[in-house]
Amino acid sequence: MAGWWDGVELWVAGLPFVPQFAVVLAAMVPVCFGLAYVLDRVLRIALHLLGRDRAVAREVAAPVAQSPRIRKEAA
Repeated sequence: MAGWWDGVELWVAGLPFVPQFAVVLAAMVPVCFGLAYVLDRVLRIALHLLGRDRAVAREVAAPVAQSPRIRKEAA
């Protein structure tokens, strides 16, 4: 496995900048999206266990005080 990885690393390092950028981007975008998805799920579960999601839901459900309407009177 280490020999294969070294070969891939040398291949990518030997490419010109634009193809090297494209290869790294093609590999890193799915990895970053996957990591973001996993972190989102873990944080959602952690905040649920801590009760933070219920506190936010109560704040959102509280009625917002409306400002009094200003009536235009006919002149």
